[in-house]
Amino acid sequence: MRELVRPPRLREGDRVRLVAPCSPVPAAQLDAATEVLRGWGLEVGHAPHVRDRHPRLPYLAGEDATRAADLQEAWCDPDVDAVLCVRGGDGAHRTLDLLDFDAMRRAAPKALVGFSDITALHEAFAVELGVATVHGPVVGTKYFVGDAVAQDELRTTLFRPERRTVLTSPGAHALVPGRARGVTFGGNLSLLNDGLATPHSRLSASGGILVLEDVGEDVARLDRMLTHLLRTGWMDGVAGVALGTWTDCPPDPGVIADLMRERLEPLGVPVLWGLEFGHCAAQLTVPLGVPAVLDTGAGSLELDVPGLA
Repeated sequence: MRELVRPPRLREGDRVRLVAPCSPVPAAQLDAATEVLRGWGLEVGHAPHVRDRHPRLPYLAGEDATRAADLQEAWCDPDVDAVLCVRGGDGAHRTLDLLDFDAMRRAAPKALVGFSDITALHEAFAVELGVATVHGPVVGTKYFVGDAVAQDELRTTLFRPERRTVLTSPGAHALVPGRARGVTFGGNLSLLNDGLATPHSRLSASGGILVLEDVGEDVARLDRMLTHLLRTGWMDGVAGVALGTWTDCPPDPGVIADLMRERLEPLGVPVLWGLEFGHCAAQLTVPLGVPAVLDTGAGSLELDVPGLA
């Protein structure tokens, strides 16, 4: 797994575009996020269809074609310095199928920010564009609006990334002890599993520090998804695993931790439990596509270089 091209950091006066490539965003949350970002000194633009809702499928933010067009136009617009996703949810894989990656490769790299369903975009942008991305809050949700810690995490990563190279949380500890070096990648377990052996998804986790989180999945389903990734050989050669939050994943975090240890320990690589990224308040922002050291003794994921250049 190779280190990816890091997009430039943001500066006051830069222009960002808010896009909805997955599920629809509540209008009040979108407006609140816009004001926060303007308070950072950014010029905030909305994609033409960011407020759309699909006419028949209420879990999608508009038609597939318009969601893809908004994302592609934002990425290819030379006057846009970063693309921020307003919502995860559903629909990212449908959006991917309609992107013209040849056209997008001709555009200069810029930060793409989001998590959850946006995992599909992180993977595709790594595979097709070779660009590092940012696993951080989707700004039109409670994971950004009203969450001062998550806002500060993202703002620092975007504007002063050299200050956010050591990622740790108070309760982070070893499930499988050790220290490993690799390139950060991953995100939501369900999306990685769903993307397996599909276009725009990587063929292997080899050489990577895999970051994983999920929400609303019981232990049996998490077991099935993780076992699927293991049985296909996709996990062979992974350097280490950093586990985030497992919000509303019954029966309880202790059982989820036991599952992760039981499934991942045979890989013989370090596994860190308890980094607070994912579907949680005050989430850590995690740059993807950069070299890093996973140290379970220190309870940390330390980036060799800042997430943005």
